[in-house]
Amino acid sequence: MAADGPDIGVAWHYGDPVGEQRASVRSAAMFDLSHRGVIAVSGPDRLTWLNTLTSQLLSALPAGRTTAALVLSPNGHVEHHLGVTEIDGPDGGGVTYLDTEPATAAALLQYLQMMIFWSKVEVSVAGLAELRLVGPNTADVLAAAGVLPTLPAPGTAVALDGGGYARNTRDAVELFLPRPGLANAAAALRAAGARPAGSWAAEALRIPTRTPRLGVDTDDRTIPNEVDWLTTAVHLNKGCYRGQETVARVNNLGRPPRKLVLLHLDGSADRLPATGSAVTTVEGKVVGRVGTVAHHHEDGPIALAMVKRSLPAGTALFADGVDAAIDPDDLVDDLPSGPPQSAVDRRTFTDIRRR
Repeated sequence: MAADGPDIGVAWHYGDPVGEQRASVRSAAMFDLSHRGVIAVSGPDRLTWLNTLTSQLLSALPAGRTTAALVLSPNGHVEHHLGVTEIDGPDGGGVTYLDTEPATAAALLQYLQMMIFWSKVEVSVAGLAELRLVGPNTADVLAAAGVLPTLPAPGTAVALDGGGYARNTRDAVELFLPRPGLANAAAALRAAGARPAGSWAAEALRIPTRTPRLGVDTDDRTIPNEVDWLTTAVHLNKGCYRGQETVARVNNLGRPPRKLVLLHLDGSADRLPATGSAVTTVEGKVVGRVGTVAHHHEDGPIALAMVKRSLPAGTALFADGVDAAIDPDDLVDDLPSGPPQSAVDRRTFTDIRRR
């Protein structure tokens, strides 16, 4: 069955969305992410140029390393979230690959092309399609299919013999393959033991990790400090970039206005809340926004939601009219104690987390 919304163009499920989720923790599940955008940036200035445009420190990104970055508005709101992978080219020149949400890929490409000016860079659509493999049998499946004899180390990437590259994000191995060969590669992986899984399973598995998805769990007011992108896609000690003032100010104060939380939903309800609908109190006061919603194979109906940080613990909530409760882990005060976080040298190259 085909998905709609942000995942239109790929399968919603292959007949058993719960079994597809379980394959990701028991064997190996293969997710088709071929609808995501992949952009290639080449040229001698590519890393220093990207460093000036994004929230991540990229000026010395080594070949074979992978991280994540954001493009922010002047006010610090998130406009683009992108995976960044540096791969040595066949001529030794190197290429920086950027992968991003399908809904924002064209806008990101246009923005980058507009920002070239005098820099020695070239920006183009990469012609690669993404497959993600998750589960304890992933290494065996990739070896049996003849794709990768051994996995790259976590946080690193390798070029593939037939073109494209593979990266290990700790949580998954992601293959970026030339589009003409995608169907054959997927068939080989399936024959080697990978179970196809749809976007329903992918979204359900993402919710417990509190990993946001741009445009689904975020809105046009979202700043990095409200979600885990502050630690995975922002370097707090790098030079100037658009939107940095907001990130630094809120980080030093330690008081972002909202936070991303997991909601447990009433399992007896005859429907699930709609993405983008309101989170309200018993009195009807709007205190947040519903993001990703799904049935999890263990936790039942759950959702991500962006809620006001000032919301008192234990407040009875409704998500689009459905009884909802914030997960206890998200009620713990996570504000920094001691010196401001900007005084702490975070990891330069963080791993991409699940989207």
